[in-house]
Amino acid sequence: MSQSALPPSDPKRQLRRVMGFWDVLLFNIAAVLGPRWIAAAAHNGTSSISLWVLAAVFFFVPTTLVITELSTRFPEEGGLYVWSKQAFGDFHGFVAGWTYWIYTFFYFPGLLTASAAMGAYMGGGATASLAQNRTFLMVGSFVLLFAAVVLNIVGLNIGKWLQNAGGVGSYLPLLMLLGVAGVVWHRHGSLTQFTWRNIWPVWNWNTVNFWPQIIFAFVGLELVSAMSEEIREPRKTLPRAIFGSGVLIAVVYILGTFAVLAVLPSAQVDPKSGAFQAITFASGLLGVGFVGVLAALLVTVGNAGGVGTTVAGIARVPFVVGIDSYLPKAFGKIHPRWKTPYVSILVQAFISGGVLLLIQVNETVNGAYQILVDAAIILYFIPFLYMYAAVIKLARRPDRSENPDAVLIPGGRIGVWLAGGTGFLVVLGGIILSVIPPGETENKFLFELTLVGCTVVAIAFGLVLYFRGARQKRLAALK
Repeated sequence: MSQSALPPSDPKRQLRRVMGFWDVLLFNIAAVLGPRWIAAAAHNGTSSISLWVLAAVFFFVPTTLVITELSTRFPEEGGLYVWSKQAFGDFHGFVAGWTYWIYTFFYFPGLLTASAAMGAYMGGGATASLAQNRTFLMVGSFVLLFAAVVLNIVGLNIGKWLQNAGGVGSYLPLLMLLGVAGVVWHRHGSLTQFTWRNIWPVWNWNTVNFWPQIIFAFVGLELVSAMSEEIREPRKTLPRAIFGSGVLIAVVYILGTFAVLAVLPSAQVDPKSGAFQAITFASGLLGVGFVGVLAALLVTVGNAGGVGTTVAGIARVPFVVGIDSYLPKAFGKIHPRWKTPYVSILVQAFISGGVLLLIQVNETVNGAYQILVDAAIILYFIPFLYMYAAVIKLARRPDRSENPDAVLIPGGRIGVWLAGGTGFLVVLGGIILSVIPPGETENKFLFELTLVGCTVVAIAFGLVLYFRGARQKRLAALK
């Protein structure tokens, strides 16, 4: 729906179309690509390489096709929330939108912690130990969160430059990793021996828990669809940017894991900042230590951009839900000067900051980080189940074939069922496996109890808000 077709009172009319093709491409890279996932993959060992390929084939490709079809058929503010609502009604749309929003309460602290840990390498090997320092990680996390929130409240015309810098700052350090690791490999050989046997997955407890993280590393392409009313020519821009960024991301994940393992043994790789361990070690070995420092500086910008993209995209969901009155109406407010959903952004930031503080209680740095990652995965994957089911159900509508601007999944109904069904099963398996603690977890019962408890309470609170909003809407309709 175009902004001109919206009712005069709809706050979405005040949004500005400021994002072009390169903005969306770099937004996608900043939203999806995470050096921490390469670190986690390398920490898991050589079998992660085949896991990347499996995830790309059975998750990333089908998901890209599904997102492209839905975002070009329904280019409206709200993305996943709108698609689920179109297919299954208000209640299911709310559940999808709510879980999609609240996953950030757990995702942000994990992302911020990993980002601060990578920033520790800005001083080279001399400051690398700060990657395990609680105080440093906490302060660095809040600085990054503050910067992302302020820039996104000021507006996309300014905030998009943080996201563009985030895309560049995420990709360039990984190209630098490939470069220095490639030279070390050429001169000294690879520290890790790569064979067809050890690249193939070894299905143990660590691999079972890690598989959902590999899938999660590929999510985020749908995020910019929640901002469709702020993209110039969304039906043309979104497909090109989605496919282009998808190829760039998949390639660097696989090659980046090879690069880290070429210079570091898997057991020594920090699962948060291992990519920069590898850059620092390799550049020091080659006598070009400044490369590691430069990469850490770039990725600090990249991580700030990654936080910024998530703040920008996710905040549009409670904004639209607030307009629909299932969340307090304040969520649907637009800032009078900067024309952004500032209430959604601020609430998101305050709650994420609170979780960042609370999750540190009685947990190690790595243990707390793992709980955050798994809770984020479970909550984030619930709306993905709705998305895959929605593309299958909405394929029955006649407008699918009548819309000349839609970029459809090839193969007709069979293609839709294959893409949607494959994505649904992979994500459902990811949710189940996320509950299983890693083999290195000391107290597995406490891990599971904390993880399941956080997830259930978060969803239950949302349902209370939904039924409250639905009741108020019914009463208003009777007046």
